[in-house]
Amino acid sequence: MQDSEGLGELGDRPRIVGVSLSPTGHIHSYLSGELALRRHDRVLVETDAGTCFATIETEPHDAALTLDTAHMRSILRLVTDNDLGVEEENLRREMTARRTCLEKIWFYRLAMKLVNAQYTYDARKVIFYFVAEERVDFRDLVRDLANTLHVRIEMKQIGARDESKVTGGVGPCGRELCCSSWLRDFEAVTVKMAREQGLALNPSRLAGMCGRLKCCLRYEYATYIELKRALPAIGKQVECVKGDGKVLRHNTLKQTVVIQLADGAQVEATLDDLVEKRAE
Repeated sequence: MQDSEGLGELGDRPRIVGVSLSPTGHIHSYLSGELALRRHDRVLVETDAGTCFATIETEPHDAALTLDTAHMRSILRLVTDNDLGVEEENLRREMTARRTCLEKIWFYRLAMKLVNAQYTYDARKVIFYFVAEERVDFRDLVRDLANTLHVRIEMKQIGARDESKVTGGVGPCGRELCCSSWLRDFEAVTVKMAREQGLALNPSRLAGMCGRLKCCLRYEYATYIELKRALPAIGKQVECVKGDGKVLRHNTLKQTVVIQLADGAQVEATLDDLVEKRAE
């Protein structure tokens, strides 16, 4: 009986939900408890910074057996009309806090750029997000802000890509930036991805508004890698119905190669134009 009861307890997995603290923020897992939650519901959650507003992104589901839920926080409750009033008041406080912080940064001549200010639900703490090229000594700034705003102050440095995510904008494609409209997490983007897609290595063309390589360089990278597997390597000697020669470059999407013939002429050939290398 004890064994059966033990197995029953193991089978009772807690239910979890995914929440985001901002419209395109990282999704965090929380225990849903007995709350009836649906996607897009507004809730209150406890974070390392304090109690904050959040939005349900994934509805309650059973936690995976491999997931350790022992120290996972629970959703506090659904947002009420009174909470929405608190949120609106905090937004007004944030506007004042940003203006005050900008004045103090100018006063102390600090080499930093303020990006955003965010109050916790209870308005006892405000987090200032900033970017800076080098390390900044903002101890005097923090003391001054604490005395002026009468709240706890936290300064959080973020990267250039995070700045674009917060501020938003329109990319060269004419659409809203991916990072500020739907992209939740940043992944590594390298120059190799541009090379594989045959893009000109022009920094002004490859860089996004954040000054870093565009996130969209990742989107078709895997497709290019897969398509190139069928093409002979650049520099390889091949036999072709249009003439034997050396592969100069790929037209990956067209699935063709440009071959330089022995007389220096260049021809474009499909994979069907290539013939098997004859045995010596």
